Amino acid sequence: MSKERYESPLASRYASSYMLRLFSPDTRFQTWRKLWVELARAERALGLPITQAQVDELATHVSDIDYDCAAQREKEVRHDVMAHVYAFGQAAPSAAGIIHLGATSCYVTDNADLIIFRDGLNYLRGELCAVLENLGDFAQKYKAMPTLGYTHYQPAQLVTVGKRATLWMQDLLSDLEELDFVLAGMKFLGCRGTTGTEASFLDLFDGDGDKIDEMNRLLCAAFGFGECFAVCGQTYPRKLDSRILNVLSSIAQSCYRFANDLRLLQHDRQVEEPFEKNQIGSSAMPYKRNPMRAERICSLSRYLMADAMNAPMTASVQWLERTLDDSANRRISLPEGFLCADAILRLMANVTDGLHVNEKIVDKAVREYLPFISTENLMMEAVKRGGDRQQLHEVIRECSMAATARMKEGEPCDLLERLAGEPVFGMTAEEIAAVLDPALYIGRCPRQVETFLEKARPAFAGASGERVEISL
Repeated sequence: MSKERYESPLASRYASSYMLRLFSPDTRFQTWRKLWVELARAERALGLPITQAQVDELATHVSDIDYDCAAQREKEVRHDVMAHVYAFGQAAPSAAGIIHLGATSCYVTDNADLIIFRDGLNYLRGELCAVLENLGDFAQKYKAMPTLGYTHYQPAQLVTVGKRATLWMQDLLSDLEELDFVLAGMKFLGCRGTTGTEASFLDLFDGDGDKIDEMNRLLCAAFGFGECFAVCGQTYPRKLDSRILNVLSSIAQSCYRFANDLRLLQHDRQVEEPFEKNQIGSSAMPYKRNPMRAERICSLSRYLMADAMNAPMTASVQWLERTLDDSANRRISLPEGFLCADAILRLMANVTDGLHVNEKIVDKAVREYLPFISTENLMMEAVKRGGDRQQLHEVIRECSMAATARMKEGEPCDLLERLAGEPVFGMTAEEIAAVLDPALYIGRCPRQVETFLEKARPAFAGASGERVEISL
């Protein structure tokens, strides 16, 4: 890494090797060359005066890109695509005259983006499924373990540790559905000419529109797409970029929710993210176990949610057949969006693979609030014994307020003792204690987890389960 030039932290610290390669200059410009090769191959197959030798020569020079040559040429002509056409022609001189025949720059720039974005989404899909697999195992393991539920971040009725995990999973599953929808709707631009009219190819193919359609079918097949966009201007519709960044933002939203919940739980020492043996939590406070991975997920997720706003702003101002004010923005916002989503999901995989539940702490919190949680059941039992529901409600309310005030002074909860001492309640301390089993207050949580996982697992089954190591 150069110490003299800025480098995106997404590249230097967070993103995977795969995603860095996918958005590298090598991948981009080799994809341009592959597009030129397949265009020449299709044009030859459809009768244009291109020889097999020319196609073969182009194909043998896809990877040996002379970047210095291209940079020098771009400096002269101020056009990146024509600079690379020139550099390709220098490497394959016999085919120099037929490179880019009939095409406009967006044939290589936009189709390469579509190829790269599709491959990036497929890779993120695998990462997302791995996170879901981890959380599914976690939910199954803790499906029946009672834990204190919270509404408004105030103690509420009991849930289970596993049931809570299904809430996180449900958000991520909706992202998976959206990602699959975006992938299914992705189409190829094809080779459509300067304003999408295919006029240059009508000239090349002597007015034979069927050959133009066949050429685009061949190009789609060569790069794994089912069809081209039905119509286009010079570019593919920038609405697709909005869809792509929107689903990346959706993933970030779900991951933020999970990580923020984990930070709250770690504050209460109930559930913790992985913490290595030699990890330092604070430079000044050696005892600390900061949830730095969860905090990083939140930090990167905020960036990605903000980054996603670039695409709708760009899509909304595409003048007529196209304008170039999308270019510089897309060069930054889309690759960085993919790298950021990759970084978030890598962190998610690492954290969800190593979640640690402090079971005794969880149980302690349950036991502390169980007297309050059990009061509705106690009231119903007292009514069965002949008590007046409204009178009992008032007794419970008064005793609860007194017990809470005592707890605020640092004393243990004495609610049950207070209720046992109320004649109107008509129950002994032993009878009250019989209804203090936490399992009585988790409702259908275990079955809800089982039902959820039965329906959800097919969507993410087969995830690699590869352990992700986070070095920073």
